[in-house]
Amino acid sequence: MRRPRIRLHRGGTAGTAIVALLALVSACGLSAEKSDEQATSTEPIVIGMSLPLSGPVADRAKPGMEGYQYWVDELNAQGGLLGRKVELKVLDDSFDQQTAISDYTRLISQDKVDLLLGTFSSDLNVAVAPVAERYKYAYVQPSGGADEIFARDFKYLFFAQPATTQKLPDRFVDLIAALPADQRPKTLALVQLDDPNTTQAAKLFGERLGKLGVKTVYDKTYAPDTSNFDTIANAIKQAKPDLVINGSIAGDGISLIRSFQKVNFSPKQFYQLNTPTDPSFAKAIGTANTEGIFTYLAWSPEAKYPTNTGFVAGYTKQFKAAPSEDAANSYTAGQVLAAAVKAVGKLDQTAIADWLHQNSVDTIVGPLNWDATGRPQGDMLLGQFQGGQLKIVRPESAATSADILFAKPGWSGS
Repeated sequence: MRRPRIRLHRGGTAGTAIVALLALVSACGLSAEKSDEQATSTEPIVIGMSLPLSGPVADRAKPGMEGYQYWVDELNAQGGLLGRKVELKVLDDSFDQQTAISDYTRLISQDKVDLLLGTFSSDLNVAVAPVAERYKYAYVQPSGGADEIFARDFKYLFFAQPATTQKLPDRFVDLIAALPADQRPKTLALVQLDDPNTTQAAKLFGERLGKLGVKTVYDKTYAPDTSNFDTIANAIKQAKPDLVINGSIAGDGISLIRSFQKVNFSPKQFYQLNTPTDPSFAKAIGTANTEGIFTYLAWSPEAKYPTNTGFVAGYTKQFKAAPSEDAANSYTAGQVLAAAVKAVGKLDQTAIADWLHQNSVDTIVGPLNWDATGRPQGDMLLGQFQGGQLKIVRPESAATSADILFAKPGWSGS
């Protein structure tokens, strides 16, 4: 029988962040440095985190939270960690850096949680990772691949996806490079949300494609609170790019597409970050309008890695819907943390971090291992919508479709 979930609310600033407590515990968590007596306690192990459960990316944080919930429920059904039940203490940072910093500081210094798990987006993790490092807490984060997060050479930081933003363009650029020169796009528009991950990705795409002779004719970074994309869409239309790459995170990518439809512009090729993996994407823009859109994938429900089939089936049964990539990313982060704690055999933050630096963890996204900075050493998948479904098209060894649509059809009804 699952424990009841309790949610309390307060204001949305750093001093009064909304608090959501999942299976609230009355006892304080243990400090980062635990005695042997404390480590053998029968009290629940409390894992703290702060997520953007409200604000502009709340639609992506909800399945991310559910991924964490499912991981804990599954873990407890298997006996928990170190023979103890596991509980989550979750705060809401409203997608605000200062609130996230305040929340993680509180979780460590005031609530004294036993372990941490990460928040979502590079924007938040670039602010939070230094907090975990300062307090010497192992910090496994599910979503935040911007290279600047790892450039500080933190010891306690780990990313639970196959690769960071630095390698994100590889599959798509390699695909374009393999085309005869006269079949490659000639011009490029870059349009990206102001976030460390998306802005870095846009720069990398521009540089890599530029070396193939693709000229950037439009480059625009927009604020996270942008809601009307008509002006941007019209400016892109006037630039007449063959290829558009949109560094989106959530609903901003959907809004841009709707503005493209409004101004009657359909790029010959279209690549979007993040947004296409949202389960509501096809419904939001119309299934026919997804055809030919490229994106990257950290995870696929069809991947044959150990535990992935069970995760998809179990999550779908519990939440009455198939998992999204955000849910999978959270679950993966939980897998990584649990593997390290079990291997170390105690709640020792330094020992957990050392173990992760020296070992590989089998997860639903495949084996993960990290360099000294916490960067994973794998590659992303390249996906494309075909026939209303997001297919893997590269690498060929993992492909679920042998075909690639190099020319995106026009918008339905445009």
